[in-house]
Amino acid sequence: MGEDGGRLWGRVAVVTGGGRGIGAEVARAFAAEGAAVVVNDLGVSMQGAPGGAEEAGEASPARAVAAQIEAAGGRALANEADVTSFAQCGELIGAAIENYGRLDILVNVAGILRDGMIFKLGEEQWDAVIAVHLKGAFNTTRHASAWWRENRGGQYRLINFVSGSGLYGSPTQPNYAAAKMGIVGLTFSCANALSAYGVTANCIAPVAYTRMTASLEGKSTVMDYSAGNPRISVRNVVPPVVYLAMEQSAWINGQVIESGNGAIGLFSNPQITRQVVKDGVWETGEAIAEMETSFRAALQQPNPFKPREQ
Repeated sequence: MGEDGGRLWGRVAVVTGGGRGIGAEVARAFAAEGAAVVVNDLGVSMQGAPGGAEEAGEASPARAVAAQIEAAGGRALANEADVTSFAQCGELIGAAIENYGRLDILVNVAGILRDGMIFKLGEEQWDAVIAVHLKGAFNTTRHASAWWRENRGGQYRLINFVSGSGLYGSPTQPNYAAAKMGIVGLTFSCANALSAYGVTANCIAPVAYTRMTASLEGKSTVMDYSAGNPRISVRNVVPPVVYLAMEQSAWINGQVIESGNGAIGLFSNPQITRQVVKDGVWETGEAIAEMETSFRAALQQPNPFKPREQ
């Protein structure tokens, strides 16, 4: 804990998807570290349908988490804005500023699932997931960044949640994977665009047991998603999120960090690993020969995207 009561003492945060799972744990951790937290959650089901709050046995996930924070002596405000609404996200960001006088941290966790193989996925399944994850992250970031630009000179933090579903390519979640990788690109853009105003922008790729990953229990070939595995508790995701929200993390910007399952990892950002160059215009056959010679050798190591034998 810091001298004034916490590592985030005096800072103000908005956490979308803060009523359940990882988002709720982030909100509680921020409050325990001294931050005032606006807990945003619409209270829908995992598929984004109304009635998710009743499904969880609570009137409002956002209000429940805010009440827990206040009962523990922290400061919190419940908010039920729909992140797919540009106007409501403006009100969400405005609520933080109106109630606490500032906004230092925005964490975008809110999400839904509408799984399906690409050859079966419906247009509505695609649109709904893109709207919540990618448009939702844009909506909140657009309003927060405008305030940060007008109030430059702070230590502001944008923390977006992404997923191994996109980073590794989940075969049953093309919409979710695309949305999360879209958020990676959005974050990289914000890291470049907003640094002049005191903002850092980074991604967290969590590994934890939540109601989203519960559907993968017994199906994953990568890890054990069992609720009984303490390594994938949502609490194991939170420490790097707290650090990224702190003022002393100003040195890290435009990065993707994997957190959970007992490990914290830094992804390498996309970069060219092998290149062939010609002084002039490539002939197609010549380019093909050079690519096969150079690129094939670089891809001899295990490749998750290697075509399966038929």
